[in-house]
Amino acid sequence: MQHPEKLLDLLCQDARLTPAQLAAMTGETEEAVTEAVRAFEKNDTILGYKTVIDWDKTAKESVTALIEVKITPQQGMGFDEIARLIYSHPQVESVYLMSGGFDLTVIITGRSMREVARFVSEQLAPMENVLSTGTHFILKKYKEYGVEYDPSVNDKREVMLAW
Repeated sequence: MQHPEKLLDLLCQDARLTPAQLAAMTGETEEAVTEAVRAFEKNDTILGYKTVIDWDKTAKESVTALIEVKITPQQGMGFDEIARLIYSHPQVESVYLMSGGFDLTVIITGRSMREVARFVSEQLAPMENVLSTGTHFILKKYKEYGVEYDPSVNDKREVMLAW
């Protein structure tokens, strides 16, 4: 495959594209596209596929929080190991090593602010290597994973998805 990044970009935009559509968009054969996707899945370049859902349009209660975490890595337990301990909790969606005033950003989802606060106070803050946390609740999503939450944009997207 001549331009594997183009294939990956297209899949990031819409993972539902068929091999035939991807082949037409990349100028490759269906077989080459299918083989490339399998290779990307096998070598963990493609780690998974995700559906973006506007949970505000459902009955499910949920709140998302971004937590700044300052940590002190100890001998034999660097940032990677502490991050693994944190992301082992099922409510943790993402963990990022950061530059700047804190070390990790942890993104979690819970049913309520109280549930998120309980996670921070009972699970995260007491961890041996955690020095401090700062929790920021997401009040409104405008764009996530490249998808806009603007209702006027959603109307246009419905027309596009109707194909």
